[in-house]
Amino acid sequence: MKLKTKIQLAFCVLCIVPLILVVAVLSVGTYKLKTIYHTYKIDMNTYTVMFNPMLAFNAVNSSIEDELEAVRDANPDLLCDADYLDEYCQGLTNDATDIIVNMDGQYVYSSYDDEQEDELYAELAKMEKLDQLDGLQGGMYLGGNLQMLVNRVMFRCSDGKEGRLYIVTHVEHIVPQVKNMLIIFLICLAAILVAASGCISVWVYRGLVSPIKKLRDATHNIAEGNLDFTLENNRHDEIGELIDDFEVMRKRLRDSAEEKIQNDKESRELISNISHDLKTPMTAIKGYVEGIMDGIADTPEKMDRYVRTIYNKTVDMDKLINELTLYSKIDANKIPYNFNKINVAEYFDDCVSELKVELDSKNIELGYFNYADKSSIIIADPEQLKRVINNIISNSVKYMSTDRKGIINIRISDADDFVQFEIEDNGKGIAQKDVQYIFDRFYRTDASRNSAQGGSGIGLSIVKKIINDHGGQIWATSKEGTGTVMHFVLRKYKNQESGSNE
Repeated sequence: MKLKTKIQLAFCVLCIVPLILVVAVLSVGTYKLKTIYHTYKIDMNTYTVMFNPMLAFNAVNSSIEDELEAVRDANPDLLCDADYLDEYCQGLTNDATDIIVNMDGQYVYSSYDDEQEDELYAELAKMEKLDQLDGLQGGMYLGGNLQMLVNRVMFRCSDGKEGRLYIVTHVEHIVPQVKNMLIIFLICLAAILVAASGCISVWVYRGLVSPIKKLRDATHNIAEGNLDFTLENNRHDEIGELIDDFEVMRKRLRDSAEEKIQNDKESRELISNISHDLKTPMTAIKGYVEGIMDGIADTPEKMDRYVRTIYNKTVDMDKLINELTLYSKIDANKIPYNFNKINVAEYFDDCVSELKVELDSKNIELGYFNYADKSSIIIADPEQLKRVINNIISNSVKYMSTDRKGIINIRISDADDFVQFEIEDNGKGIAQKDVQYIFDRFYRTDASRNSAQGGSGIGLSIVKKIINDHGGQIWATSKEGTGTVMHFVLRKYKNQESGSNE
């Protein structure tokens, strides 16, 4: 579930739960208020009685007050007639209302018969003294032990006596019930809100705080350099996406750290290889120079041989330095390319001509077979493509078998939208377990043999980098004792208008 959805759901729960509680309490209150209806015969809705019970009681007293005022206006003497009042009280619609009549300070009639009668009379006298009932609409509430609602009707009899008729409704049982219901309502509301908030808090904690704590522990591990751990994730929300992204970052950091360690190792190996490979020609150059200085090269022939040897050794050193420079550019991904349209047949005809002279001098036979369309065009950097061919050829020459004449064959053929190139030699070959690694930087199938032959061990990795940057692929097949074949393919250039090869 998405985090946004969870927050929306939590908001809805906090809104809906109190509403459900209110409905439930009102339902219970309706059931309890049936006693009020039965006692007071109140014709009002449940919510009015529950939330403003005094209004309901005022309505009861006011209706009685209106009736008695009508009697007063018609015949006030009836309000001091005990028989009439008894009959009127018996006809009341509820059992909780009493009539009390006071004539000139004396209570001449009362339907209220209770031990609190004296206390009620005292309260009525006090209200009269303070004029609390004068002009009062809706009656006066007596609290304390009485819990009564009092309305008054003033009248004057035919003999001139003034009277006061009190309508007293007892609410001592109902008001506490309503108060209790309100208290219960508030307690239930608070309890359900606390429970709902608690559940939502636990839900939020498990949904937010727990994964954040997991991420915090993970950041501590990374800060301490520990990248060998896994963040498990079974969530499908924003936090889950964050954990997935964090895990991707951790893996990349780990891979980067491992790559740095590997690069440091390879750099140390490169320095070791370069140092070793530079030391060999430097030692030879030093020896021949000392021979010239000591006069050992005392004939023109010796002098010429010494000078040529020194020259060849410096050429080897220059190749090593150039290879190291190119390696640094590969590492920084800054190999300079100058791509052009190249006719495969013309380019390789020239290239093979140059190679043939060099290989003939080393008594190595070069075969060239072009089966591709003579008009095949590729997009390539001529200089870098030549470096690819020279590196592969020099690698083949380096490991030629000494017990038979060396042969190198170059074959070119069409392969659908690609041109495929094969450079085959009859050298010592490579073990099957090593073939898949020969394009890795500094990889040596036989460290002692390669060291003897010279080279930094990055020639074929440079070849792979150049071919990949040309959008091609390169691979090798080999058999020990038979030879090795280097295969690489480059995409043909097609005229976008005609769709045919140029």
